[in-house]
Amino acid sequence: MTIRVLVADDQAVVRDGVVLLLSSADGIEVVGQAADGHGAVRLAAELRPDVALVDLRMPGLDGAGVTAEVLAADLGVRVLILTTYADDDAVIPALRAGAAGYLTKDVTGEALLAAVREVAAGRTALDPAVQRRLVQLVVEEPAPPVSVQAPAPAPPSALPPGADGLTRREIDVVRLVADGLNNRQVAREMVVGEATVKTHLNHILSKLALEDRGALIAWAWRHGLVTPTAPQPPRRP
Repeated sequence: MTIRVLVADDQAVVRDGVVLLLSSADGIEVVGQAADGHGAVRLAAELRPDVALVDLRMPGLDGAGVTAEVLAADLGVRVLILTTYADDDAVIPALRAGAAGYLTKDVTGEALLAAVREVAAGRTALDPAVQRRLVQLVVEEPAPPVSVQAPAPAPPSALPPGADGLTRREIDVVRLVADGLNNRQVAREMVVGEATVKTHLNHILSKLALEDRGALIAWAWRHGLVTPTAPQPPRRP
């Protein structure tokens, strides 16, 4: 199956290089290019690519804003950020907006192609430096309290440490969300409706006293529900 990719970067030379790399790879097709954030959102809605490869700093609307709008439109498009920046002020907003991947522009061509394939397959792809920083952040933060109103937990053997207030079904939701899936994709994986997924998420956030999806992903990292995987090299013809 061919992976359809939209490339958004305001620097023409960078955009052309990325397009050339992707177009030369087996199983990947570049279906559109955008030079600013609003153009990226418009083309994502028109073209419905599998992956939107988006720069973080662009005129009009930045990469985090593009990510938020694309996910809010529920287009089935997964966003992979490709940027020069790897500081907290850049990384955290993009991941909170729902980006499925985050790479810096010093990444190798091989690793970029592998990341595109990972994200298209419904998994996450994070630059190693970003992974280390996320782990550092969640380790440094105190664990959130578990509500005393939580229902009876599932058998301890079925749950990871620190998840006593969640049911096994809710843990499944947490794992899928932490892997970068949106509500529609979680519903598909669990064979339930999107409304059911939203209900699970509301219960989970309430039980763990968390504010939003980003905080839940951080909680999942802290409790070992996310297993970072190194990008796999692209298949050879």
